[in-house]
Amino acid sequence: MATILARRASSFQARYFSSSAPYTRISNNQHDPALNSTPTDLTPSQRAMLDSALRVDQAGEVAANYIYKGQLAVLQRDKHVGSLITDMWEQEKKHLMVMDKLQIQHNVRPTILSDLAKVAGYTLGVTTALLGKEAAMACTEAVETVIGEHYDDQLKELDTFSSEHPSLPLLKEVIREFRDDELEHLDIAVDNFSQRAPAHALLSSVIGEGCKIAIELCKRF
Repeated sequence: MATILARRASSFQARYFSSSAPYTRISNNQHDPALNSTPTDLTPSQRAMLDSALRVDQAGEVAANYIYKGQLAVLQRDKHVGSLITDMWEQEKKHLMVMDKLQIQHNVRPTILSDLAKVAGYTLGVTTALLGKEAAMACTEAVETVIGEHYDDQLKELDTFSSEHPSLPLLKEVIREFRDDELEHLDIAVDNFSQRAPAHALLSSVIGEGCKIAIELCKRF
């Protein structure tokens, strides 16, 4: 319970001191290199890691938006669950906006699997929602568990970069913010009986492994 409360306090603070805020404004400061340029002193392996990280993160936000879109199409009449899904979806829309801008800033091409991510995300959202609101929450729990771990791995890799380019500290703060948002979604799912979903362990395993496979594919393609 203490962990859940700490995450929610962190999320509350993030709404007022958001690292991603500069990216959500209509116009960025065109003279701020943290917002408008990319490091030129990375090693080839570091540049490859940065490219794959942003490609995967953007694809993940595309999929997340379509998962919630699919779930809401089925569960929108449930006032409580529909409201939860809407709130989480709004955060994912912001995440996607920021990731789109980060891809442009760092000259990273989107994954060629973007259309597949949309179809797979929407199908997963609709399917789990049709299984019931607990299954929809179990989907969120499984996805956010993998994404939280994935963001942690990215932060560890970025910590090894020797570049002092100002975009990198900002990028790490954005990733931390988004990780905390995703973990808050996980907590919301658990609080709303995700673990009561039919065949919860099997459902979580299948969705989690699917997310891991998708991450590896988007890194490469």
